[in-house]
Amino acid sequence: MKVAIYARVSTHDQNCERQIKDLTEYAAKCDYEVFGIYSETMSGMKTDRVQRKEVMRLARARDIDGVLVTELTRWGRSTTDLINTLNELHSWKVPLIAQNGFQCDLSTPHGKMILGIMATLAEFERDLFSERVKSGVALARSKGKVFGRKPGSKADKYRNNIKLLSEEGKSIRVIATMLGLDKGMVERQLAIIKKESIKT
Repeated sequence: MKVAIYARVSTHDQNCERQIKDLTEYAAKCDYEVFGIYSETMSGMKTDRVQRKEVMRLARARDIDGVLVTELTRWGRSTTDLINTLNELHSWKVPLIAQNGFQCDLSTPHGKMILGIMATLAEFERDLFSERVKSGVALARSKGKVFGRKPGSKADKYRNNIKLLSEEGKSIRVIATMLGLDKGMVERQLAIIKKESIKT
């Protein structure tokens, strides 16, 4: 079985040497062939994990038969991310294997059961997060905090100019450059202008 070793630490005062050593020894013990070792220093919540993307590319190309990690938290950013990537790996018939012997092979009844448990946990996480956000907003409002864009914001002040330039046929990029605004702000204002014109 040809595997890619993936190791990750969260901060620059840590290193992946211990994970790589343990995983290399584990691969030898299980008679796995190590195709390559991929490591990075990156917070678990970061989305731009280049080395993990490379491992996923190898899996998609079927250059590897499995992905080896010390534990699932080294791979997934969240329960939802773990579920999504496990499903992708499963579609390519490439299991995620943890050093503790836990193998996420979704083709087995055990793997499907674990995925179901994780999906329930992911829903629980989303509900908790939503509840915390709503609670925080309610508390802030009770203390007089006002949410939303304040009247007279920079975007509001430039809306008429954006409208006029757009009617002249200027592109979003040109309008943004002329007014010294972000392209995203111009796009949002044009969307508001469009909605207002539909209402009238």
